[in-house]
Amino acid sequence: MNFKRFPKSFWWGSATSGPQSEGAALKDGKSHSIWDLWFEQQAECFHNQVGPEDTSTFYENWKEDIALMKQIGHNSFRTSIQWSRLIPDGVGEVNPKAVEFYNNVINELIANDIEPFINLYHFDMPVCMQEIGGWENRKVVDAYAEYARQCFGLFGDRVSKWFTFNEPIVPVKQGYVYANHYPQTHDFLKASTVAYHTMLAHSKAVIAFREMNLSSEIGIILNLTPAYSRSEHPADLEAANVVDLLFNRSFLDPVTLGHYPQELLNLLAEHKQLPLCRDGDAQLIGQGIVDLLGVNYYEPRRVQAKQHVVNPNSSFMPEWFYDPYIKPGRKMNVHRGWEIYEKGIYDILTNLKENYGNIPCFISENGMGVEGENQFLQDGQIQDDYRIEFIKSHLDYVHQAIEEGCHCKGYHLWTFIDCWSWINSYKNRYGFISLDLETQKRTIKKSGEWIKTVSQENGY
Repeated sequence: MNFKRFPKSFWWGSATSGPQSEGAALKDGKSHSIWDLWFEQQAECFHNQVGPEDTSTFYENWKEDIALMKQIGHNSFRTSIQWSRLIPDGVGEVNPKAVEFYNNVINELIANDIEPFINLYHFDMPVCMQEIGGWENRKVVDAYAEYARQCFGLFGDRVSKWFTFNEPIVPVKQGYVYANHYPQTHDFLKASTVAYHTMLAHSKAVIAFREMNLSSEIGIILNLTPAYSRSEHPADLEAANVVDLLFNRSFLDPVTLGHYPQELLNLLAEHKQLPLCRDGDAQLIGQGIVDLLGVNYYEPRRVQAKQHVVNPNSSFMPEWFYDPYIKPGRKMNVHRGWEIYEKGIYDILTNLKENYGNIPCFISENGMGVEGENQFLQDGQIQDDYRIEFIKSHLDYVHQAIEEGCHCKGYHLWTFIDCWSWINSYKNRYGFISLDLETQKRTIKKSGEWIKTVSQENGY
């Protein structure tokens, strides 16, 4: 009587990225990405000094891994093409070894009735492009557009779901605002420029896609983090509004509505943080509206009005407008330090329905990272009931949103096999499949068996 059935042809699967799963970081002609370079320069920045060379060996084990996807009921799977593998010089000659690898992966997925969802960029700027400024330089925007066109031409006859970027706000925040990722810059105006040029690159890729008349869809994947105010006090509400503008709507509005929120433009202009715009840019942004939106959701953001006056001589930061708020009694993933708030996923989908034309979307990432999962090993299998409960409790809200008319078409967990996670490396494990780093042995967790049943029955 309590069975929750999902719409016919619902997408059940998982997501990863090339740089986090392939390994073989400099093999078969691949050039350095910024992650390869940063690890060579500062290995101490990475947990246990595990770098991108040691990711989950998908480059060698793709066939076995895809068989495991099939075994646990996947009908869809997202990964990314690495620009530095496909076009090692950033522009120009295509690497035939890379074409062979990505063809093998796409063809094997299709042969196993798993729909390939292919993303073009997952934080992994080629070093040759970073050396000329990365996303600060419009030449890189044009180079990316050509890279996208090459991908569409090489693989577009078989890939039905394309995505230009995954979480484009992350390189902006972590690389240029908070200096946690390469190039470890602390400059909001540069961050604003990087965000803007990323949107121009997105639009140019969408335009190239449409010019090629492919019988497929193109989208983008955004990590939408709802901003909840401490109270209904106007100052708290305004703090949440500014956070939403900076961290969500700065990408969501252009890709769904074709323009930036005027309130955001006014805010940046007031504080002299607007990037340089050229004639025709607004029209270009307007052509980047997507067919499909991927939604990554992990945790909420809770905020309150500033409790202290900002130092007017300090560098401009988002925190000029809000303070974090810790909600008493919140439920936590203590391993990751993130709040677990399942209703957030419902609030996102409802917002998309009410304010963004109910754009077709899917949950492209949701997941629970746990440290020391071997403590839950019984008879050779990780008994990750906590992950099953996490997924189920989020799916309850996805189901409710769909019942209320939200156009959500699927759910992908982050991730398939425990994968490398940027500076955290393998500290927290997320996968349906357990990975032994010493032997590279793959073992299905309890959650992998559970999701197979969910996929087969299209519900739970």
